[in-house]
Amino acid sequence: MGLRFIFMLTRNDRTVADASQHLQTALDLGVRHIGFKDIGLPIDQLKSLNRVIKAHGVMSYLEVVSLDRDSEIASARAAVDIGVDVLLGGTRVDEVLPVLQGTGIQYFPFPGRISGHPSVLEGTIAEIVQSAKAITARDGVHGLDLLAYRSKEDVPALMKAVCASVCKPVLVAGSIDTPGRIGVVKDAGAAGFTVGTAALDGNYPAPAKDLATQLAAIIRDLAAFNQHISPIHKESLSHAFGRLSDPCAPRIAGRINDMQLGLARFGGASSWVFRQHSDELYWVHKGRLLMKFRDREEIIEPGEFIVVPYGVEHCPIAIEPCDVLTIAPAIGSVRSTHLPPRAHLHSGRSDLGPERRAMALSRQTDHEVRQGADRLQVGHEEVG
Repeated sequence: MGLRFIFMLTRNDRTVADASQHLQTALDLGVRHIGFKDIGLPIDQLKSLNRVIKAHGVMSYLEVVSLDRDSEIASARAAVDIGVDVLLGGTRVDEVLPVLQGTGIQYFPFPGRISGHPSVLEGTIAEIVQSAKAITARDGVHGLDLLAYRSKEDVPALMKAVCASVCKPVLVAGSIDTPGRIGVVKDAGAAGFTVGTAALDGNYPAPAKDLATQLAAIIRDLAAFNQHISPIHKESLSHAFGRLSDPCAPRIAGRINDMQLGLARFGGASSWVFRQHSDELYWVHKGRLLMKFRDREEIIEPGEFIVVPYGVEHCPIAIEPCDVLTIAPAIGSVRSTHLPPRAHLHSGRSDLGPERRAMALSRQTDHEVRQGADRLQVGHEEVG
């Protein structure tokens, strides 16, 4: 799992009045973690925010900024009443844990000493690390909410020290406003970070200061840090098939997990073959393909496909020069379970029958891996 970005509907440690509008912007962009503070809006409005967040399948967070004991306990009870997924912040673990017991709410309190509003993290690195160890040793504590950039200490050193000292996830909160700081958070080994004021005020480096552009820039940078940027671009089948000779054996055009995509150009008749352990899909891009089975024949037109279950003998024949996309497991991949043959949509049959299937599977020959003259002469070779 990559670094987690939590968008906070807050400015200067207060939930903003127009939080519902900003929430919709974040949801439209696919933000998966959204939070708010326990002050700034009435609890009924916080409940409404949480309902919308949860309705979209997004994880919700409430961060406590209360400084006195009674207010912090009240905030924890509010978290239960609102129904958030995660309670962030606070320092009074002994008082809060009984409130959260049995609720399923994850608890990430602050390590160190917290003062002021907006909150400031006080103490030396050694003192904060000691606090982090003591807090995460408690049952019911799921991780830490570290106000790293609200500390006067060496922030990268502080984050690395805390993350290295505990075996539970550390979220970094406060003043994350540049890609560089996100990189420092990731390098320290933290599980995630929060951004609120920086995005709402348009301070994150982005093409524009509106919230949608700000969040899009953060998400883009996060994807890059998490190596979730795709290097794969679109490909035209017509262009790809245009590079093939006529006819030719299947060439690997791509891979999806343990499946290979093959491009083949058929030009005549093939021999009878079957796969011992894997199904194969034939999708006709151009031309017409006759697929012969022992009990019937099927003509696959352009834009149509057929799935040949494993163990089923078949003989593909190009009625005319035929460009075919094949999909099958890559060489060396292993099926976890050998399921019975599955008939394709048009066959009207659900199984070969025990005798036919046993006969097919009992042929321990090299049909599946044979790539000799019989197959090369018709330009067919299994790529999976």
